[in-house]
Amino acid sequence: MSEEVSQDVSGRNVADTADADLDLDWLTLEEGESIQWVSTPHQYSMIPAFVIGIPLSIILIGIPIIVGSYLRYTNTNYVITNRGLYSKRGIISMNVQQIGFEKVQNTSYSQSALGSSLGYGSVDISTAGGSGVELQFRSIPNPASVQELVAREIDTRRQGDSDSTSNTDDVLDAILQELQTIRSAVTDDETNSDTEGIRLAGNHTSAKQVSDNEDSEDRWATSGDFYSMMSASFGREVPDSQQLPIASELVSALLFSPL
Repeated sequence: MSEEVSQDVSGRNVADTADADLDLDWLTLEEGESIQWVSTPHQYSMIPAFVIGIPLSIILIGIPIIVGSYLRYTNTNYVITNRGLYSKRGIISMNVQQIGFEKVQNTSYSQSALGSSLGYGSVDISTAGGSGVELQFRSIPNPASVQELVAREIDTRRQGDSDSTSNTDDVLDAILQELQTIRSAVTDDETNSDTEGIRLAGNHTSAKQVSDNEDSEDRWATSGDFYSMMSASFGREVPDSQQLPIASELVSALLFSPL
């Protein structure tokens, strides 16, 4: 008989919390993870095996078909939690497959004519970057509602990721605005510093120009005194056109005359 359990249980080991007929020792949940749905294949999914196996059991071929179908039914579990999907199969060995909702790209379900009339079908799960169907819940009861549950969980997670992204964007915008304010303040300080530097440089230039003008005036005054002394030596005023040649001769005589 098919077992379908919908629970909300958190913890590491859920074997004691699910239906007693479902062995979930293989399932280990993470902290905060809870079971939303768990089931085995639908009991009516064994009907084709019985239809074929019973007539063939006369020649003993049908018995392995019936036993194999029953063992697959009892050793197959499907679980949906608030974080992902789990599938456990295997009679002698055990094969466990898990897919997180963040990896699920597409979900779909299908029903054969017999499955549609008896209320069972399969749900196919495709992942981003995967090739084809990555996980399949085969012959489960009411596949449409299971596919709807998976889609709802995916939408809830994506909505949460969207809200988290929105909050992150708000924080980044606030940080960017603060950085722009700081940059504006630093730019204003640099502008004021440059203006003050230009003003000080201008004052320094003005003072240097005044000093150079004073030195030039002193040189001209000294030159004037020299030419006045030269005129007194000659006993007459030396014309301006003769002052420079005479001065050059005097300097040459002083430099090259023997001591």
